[in-house]
Amino acid sequence: MNTERIVCLSQKEIEKMRHAGQIAAQLLEYLEPMVKPGVSTLELNDAAEAWTQARGARSAPLGYHGFPKSICTSINEVVCHGIPKATEILQDGDIINIDVTPIVDGFHGDTSRTFFVGTPSPLAKKLVEVTEECMMRGIKAVKPGGKVGDIGAAIQEYAEAQGFSVVRDFVGHGVGRTFHTAPQIPHYGIQGKGKKLRPGMVFTIEPMINEGTYEVEVMPDKWTALTKDRKLSAQFEHTIVVTRDGVDILTLHPSLVAV
Repeated sequence: MNTERIVCLSQKEIEKMRHAGQIAAQLLEYLEPMVKPGVSTLELNDAAEAWTQARGARSAPLGYHGFPKSICTSINEVVCHGIPKATEILQDGDIINIDVTPIVDGFHGDTSRTFFVGTPSPLAKKLVEVTEECMMRGIKAVKPGGKVGDIGAAIQEYAEAQGFSVVRDFVGHGVGRTFHTAPQIPHYGIQGKGKKLRPGMVFTIEPMINEGTYEVEVMPDKWTALTKDRKLSAQFEHTIVVTRDGVDILTLHPSLVAV
């Protein structure tokens, strides 16, 4: 994780980030109908790469510190950074997080969603719904003058009240022209603690919520992170900007953006 100083973006840069974010949201929407039993994660990857190239954009994950594919596909007990494979076939009842980051005009649009493959179990359905609500509660905690800890506290309180746990090993991050930069945004914490939030700060809120323990293990491929107890994990991610009045989500689909 890059620990360089926090950069606040100009209004022009924020609008470029919004455009990149909307492209990212459109990419997830494009992939959604393909998420069904019998499809390989490599097929999802290749479709995402072709779609991205067709729009003159570039896939940030591809080659990032040696990551071999264009998107991350994390199924069931995979917490994050799953590598798409031809041999990894979606099964009815799976949950899968798809994480995409197209680079558009030099800016990164970073977002992810957890999708149901066929019919999920009641537990999987609850975990996914709670995880999305955790992200939204984290976003609602953002305001100028607030603290980074406010975000994590809001997420942790809700997740644990629902009987789930919050991953500690991976956090949200600043994003802009650079994929990962300051500040780090833990999804657990204490209200009123941490760095002060200022207008123009752009970062991701991307909680990973586990069915069981929050502990994870990274596989020998140095990317794939699994829950230590091999129970389910889900994740949602938006890129946001701190505004003078509160917060604005930059990775909304264009149809959801107020005109």
